[in-house]
Amino acid sequence: MTKNTWGQAQTELRKTVGKNAYASWIEPLNLVSLEEGTARFDVPTNFMRDWVSRNYSEQIRLHLLNAGAEVERVEFVVPKARPVPIAKVTEAARKPARATPAARAEEGELRGAALDARFTFDSFVVGKPNELAHAAARRVAEGGPVTFNPLFLYGGVGLGKTHLMHAIAHEMQLRQPELRVLYLSAEQFMYRFIQALRDKQIMDFKELFRSVDVLMVDDVQFIAGKDSTQEEFFHTFNALVDQNKRIVISADRAPGEIKDLEERIKSRLQCGLVVDLHPTDYELRLGILQQKAEHYRGQYQGLKLADGVLEFLAHRITTNVRVLEGALTRLFAFASLVGREITLELAQDCLADILRASDRKITIEEIQRKVSEHFNIRLSDMIGPKRTRTIARPRQIAMYLSKQMTTRSLPEIGRRFGGRDHTTIMHGVRVIEEMRTSDPQLGEDVELLRRLLES
Repeated sequence: MTKNTWGQAQTELRKTVGKNAYASWIEPLNLVSLEEGTARFDVPTNFMRDWVSRNYSEQIRLHLLNAGAEVERVEFVVPKARPVPIAKVTEAARKPARATPAARAEEGELRGAALDARFTFDSFVVGKPNELAHAAARRVAEGGPVTFNPLFLYGGVGLGKTHLMHAIAHEMQLRQPELRVLYLSAEQFMYRFIQALRDKQIMDFKELFRSVDVLMVDDVQFIAGKDSTQEEFFHTFNALVDQNKRIVISADRAPGEIKDLEERIKSRLQCGLVVDLHPTDYELRLGILQQKAEHYRGQYQGLKLADGVLEFLAHRITTNVRVLEGALTRLFAFASLVGREITLELAQDCLADILRASDRKITIEEIQRKVSEHFNIRLSDMIGPKRTRTIARPRQIAMYLSKQMTTRSLPEIGRRFGGRDHTTIMHGVRVIEEMRTSDPQLGEDVELLRRLLES
């Protein structure tokens, strides 16, 4: 009767929690007794005992009740190992028993990089440069139906890729604690693969990485050129996609721009949603500073912040968010130590080195990207061979701004525009110089783009 009752409950639990969660957490349970209103289960490890007790005990109790058992409470017990007579210990018995991936998680094998508690969606400041990346990350984290897999986030240093990766993992664990989410860097993936090869445990490695519900790999560009690691990553990627598991990847550039990354991996990565986190604009930088300053006001009681300081920092420090936040941290700490109000003068003195290093250096690539966005054309067309008016005119504007706003020579600019001759750049610059006075709309576009690039 007991086994039949548990069998009925198991059937319903499989439907309720899903096939993957059932295989990881319910199937390994062994019902040892059902008496006096208590159902007792043997579980393989302390880790599994704690996890199942916290996340599934009430569901198990209800399904046992529905199956006809009188159950008031559920207990999970890790049985003590029975001593084996020394004379009967064989060579095979000396080897540890092969545990399930869920059981081996207790030993830390499935543990990836530590998540930063500060990096949540609540602490992520959304602006135009990152709103699409934020929306896509939110959609994945909420766990509903998603039409893309993988999600590929890319952008320069300090633009929020890692913050969004951590936020996704935090949100998933909060909403669906039964999910097995593994977050790690590409470097850690490579290290663990090499270690598995060295220890002749490659099948264990494969089993572990294919048992997760969500795989998140940060800075995937680091596996480029590592042939064996790329091979394993490719097969892991395919295996998880075939099982409808979720994959989130980040890198410092788009898949197609990662040198020495295998074409088949680039192709797989481009099959999902590829989202660029653009460099921060003035409004986003100011929003980040305002949020951070509000936090510090609570930490540094009585410290005054003069008007205009945050606006000054948002305008001057444009490199990346990490530098921006670090500057504000230093400023508050310094003002607290010397007991002074945070004024513009104090900020200039305290942050002189950061301000010097952050003097605006506009790049040709930045100009090309901004002009492409403004005129709603593809960046590839900007540097490509097409000569239609809708593409040629924005291209000439980008050439003009590159000549005016950078120190690059005409041949260097030509190389950045698809290998064009310097005379082509000269012609483009001359055309825009002439049209700025005769075409008011074009003049306004050029001036607006200049202000956007300088902000």
